Amino acid sequence: MQLRYVASELGSGLRRNVSMTIAVVLTIWISLTLVGLGLLIRSQIALIEQDLGSRLEVKIVFCAKNSQALPCIEGEATEDQEAVVERTLRGSDYVSKVRYETREEAYEGFVARYSDSEGNESSIAEELEVSDMSTAYWATLASPDDDEELLAEVQSLPGVEQVVNLREQLDPVYDTLTTLQRLALGGAALLIVASVLQVSNTIRLAAMARRREIGIMRLVGASSLYIQLPFLLEILFSALIGAALACGSLLLVMLRFVPWLEREVRFWRWVDMDAAYLAMGAITVIAVVLATIPTLIMTRKYLMV
Repeated sequence: MQLRYVASELGSGLRRNVSMTIAVVLTIWISLTLVGLGLLIRSQIALIEQDLGSRLEVKIVFCAKNSQALPCIEGEATEDQEAVVERTLRGSDYVSKVRYETREEAYEGFVARYSDSEGNESSIAEELEVSDMSTAYWATLASPDDDEELLAEVQSLPGVEQVVNLREQLDPVYDTLTTLQRLALGGAALLIVASVLQVSNTIRLAAMARRREIGIMRLVGASSLYIQLPFLLEILFSALIGAALACGSLLLVMLRFVPWLEREVRFWRWVDMDAAYLAMGAITVIAVVLATIPTLIMTRKYLMV
């Protein structure tokens, strides 16, 4: 009989407050979707650091015959100068691996970058010859934080035109992802506050609509939990619907958007379904907490009749 009453009150409350229920669902849906996206972006940042952190390289470019840089006023780097750089790199505690890039390899890479999808070379690539290219050493860092120390060791050596720090080139990627994460979580925080206010308003309106029934239940000795349960289930139902829609949104991102990124950007791994499942679990827990705690607090205020 008691369960039948609770179910009846739940259905009645949902029918009575359809517009408020829809508003709660939509607010929770959008806010939890942003929370989930923020968690996915955080997982993506961790993947990029994991993939590239151990492979971050410093490229030491030697002077070519046509180099115009100030360190190259004496002309093309000699074999002895290249040998000095090699000994410095191999003897450095900051370097785990060294590889040499020949002019032929540099030319092939340049042509590949400046050719279209059909293999046609651009005008820039057509004007260059193998002899115009610079040789270089690629040094893999022992630790991603050792780039400054290594730069200090090699950038002033004779024959070195420039030192290319790939970590600096990746900083904009990290900064962009971090900014997107903060925007998603910041927007989610504002919408969660809106959800709490929405829950509070829903409880207030529902309590006013049922104040006669609540008064009668108080008179016959019904417990506070028994009176609060229909309200709690009503908000919990709305929150779980919103969480389900948010999980569906994340699933859509994983099935549509991430595969496109995997085809277009292949510099690192992209988040997989395991990260999505963790994010979905997290937003479901948040939805339950978001429904339960504010409802219990608000009902203590509005149901004291």
